[in-house]
Amino acid sequence: MKVEVNRDRAGELGRLIAKAVSRLRPDTFEDPRYYPPRGTPRRDVMAYFLVMVAMDHRLSRGRRQYEAEVNGERFHGADLLYRLGSRLFADDPGFFTAERLAKVTEEDVLRWLTVDRARPPDARVRAELLRDLGLKLKAIFDGDPYRLILDSGGYLRRGVAQGFIDLLKVFKAYQDPVEKKAFLLAKFIERREVVIFQDPQNKEVPVDNHLTRIALRTGIVDVDPNTLELIAAGHPFRPQEDVMLRLAVREAYRLVAQAAGVDPFIMDDFLWSFGRSCCTFEGPSCASGCSAKCSSFGGCDSGECILAPACRARAERLYLVPEHSFMDTWWY
Repeated sequence: MKVEVNRDRAGELGRLIAKAVSRLRPDTFEDPRYYPPRGTPRRDVMAYFLVMVAMDHRLSRGRRQYEAEVNGERFHGADLLYRLGSRLFADDPGFFTAERLAKVTEEDVLRWLTVDRARPPDARVRAELLRDLGLKLKAIFDGDPYRLILDSGGYLRRGVAQGFIDLLKVFKAYQDPVEKKAFLLAKFIERREVVIFQDPQNKEVPVDNHLTRIALRTGIVDVDPNTLELIAAGHPFRPQEDVMLRLAVREAYRLVAQAAGVDPFIMDDFLWSFGRSCCTFEGPSCASGCSAKCSSFGGCDSGECILAPACRARAERLYLVPEHSFMDTWWY
């Protein structure tokens, strides 16, 4: 497998991203449907996001979609996860304490995250991640999630594994080598002003399947023809192949953010929504036309995808791949 960053394409994409992000209103992550309401104490906000991000990995697998109606409104995927998280936080905030997390069972997770036919695909794994979180919070951080902020000094990277991102790696949920969940958590808590990180130069985008798919299609990451064929055919990746690809994707987006002159966390807001609304798995705007959802988000202009001028798949349909297959994971 060969994978490398295409610096020229990253620069081109960055110039388009700069325009797109300039029109974007960053999410405050205060919508009470999904998150603790404004005015919630910092420690409680930190506890909520530490728990929720720990479980924020693939919920829809194959044709089994994680989708349900809550209070008359339909939610899908991560939206449903955080909707149920917010409901539990309002009804039983004690669940998010280290003492309770250390005792979470598979049945607890199923009761919490099952709505009608929607149920998490790996409740046993999610329960194990939460127990590990609770036990280690008690053993290492005196049961206080905010200690992660205090011990890091407000730095993402500091000294020898003393920054926030490295401190998180003691928990199983945050041991992804590409650090998707760790940077997603950092993005959430900074936006909620739990902390303002002192080293913004160390920010990275949280690389999930949406961002990887966009990177492959736009060509900011190049892979060899055989690997491209395997991706198109849905051939499963091995863990080391997944890590190689996503590390290259992360580096490519670092160059995109630099070319755009934007905060990687803000850019991630755009990319994640663009991947869900426009550059989708099965019906990307360039192939299926601009949907109302994509247009309302701002992903289309004059009937064309706003990233089309810098997109390799626009001219070379071979690159209009879905995403690489790496399903059995709790990394992302």
